[in-house]
Amino acid sequence: MAGIVLKSLEEIELIRESALIVSKTLGVLASEIKPGITTLELDRIAEIHIRDLGAEPGFLGLYDFPNTLCMSPNAQVVHGIPNNDPLQEGDIISIDCGALKNGFYGDHAYTFAVGEIDPLTEKLLQITKESLYVGIDVFRAGNRIGDMGFAIQQYCEKEGYGVVRELVGHGLGKTMHEGPEVPNYGKRGRGKKFVDGMVLAIEPMINRGTHRIKQLKDGWTILTADGKPSAHFEHNVALINGKPELLSTFHYIYEALGIQSEEEIPFRKAPFVP
Repeated sequence: MAGIVLKSLEEIELIRESALIVSKTLGVLASEIKPGITTLELDRIAEIHIRDLGAEPGFLGLYDFPNTLCMSPNAQVVHGIPNNDPLQEGDIISIDCGALKNGFYGDHAYTFAVGEIDPLTEKLLQITKESLYVGIDVFRAGNRIGDMGFAIQQYCEKEGYGVVRELVGHGLGKTMHEGPEVPNYGKRGRGKKFVDGMVLAIEPMINRGTHRIKQLKDGWTILTADGKPSAHFEHNVALINGKPELLSTFHYIYEALGIQSEEEIPFRKAPFVP
């Protein structure tokens, strides 16, 4: 992982452009996710859309990853490889997407329900997404990495969920993974201080059971050790004038799914205009 690279306001705007391409792509996918569709079909749709928007898929070929999307259903945590298995009613599917434009990356994720899901899994998605914003709220000048990890960990563990330790958020810019590492667990007062110009990919990965994980023989797919579901939500956030500002948005997802939400308002300098 590259070291910490602080960004100018001009560079932050270029990252925002790439992040919004990912946001729009996830919005397109939201309309397509239904029982019977395969993750490989969704992967093809995403690649076409990203290229149509003048960008390159950020994951395709990165570290030799074979596809545009990381597609991780149910007990898969992250880095699942798209395949021809149809999604089933009651599944969940975590979609992590990246885009590269003008030399800068966007990279964020959302966990979708496929049809109707059971209440326990629905609550896992809700708490994991809420913990993302709990973490973002700590991304303020003078706070530290450990403060954010502590806040996310406490929020999820009070519900009895497992917080994945081995996989973390990261800085984002001209490379997909820059410093600092951003764990979703930690101790207050520990780690690097947040300063203006940092751009982070903040991404809680939360399991309904144990925090422990295992890896498939494909060298990519990460699963929960106990086979219980896992959720993953991710935003790209810049620190500007001491406060967090969202570069990505779930607006396009919510538009496709008919969801009303004000969760992003505290982290925008102005109302979001599509």
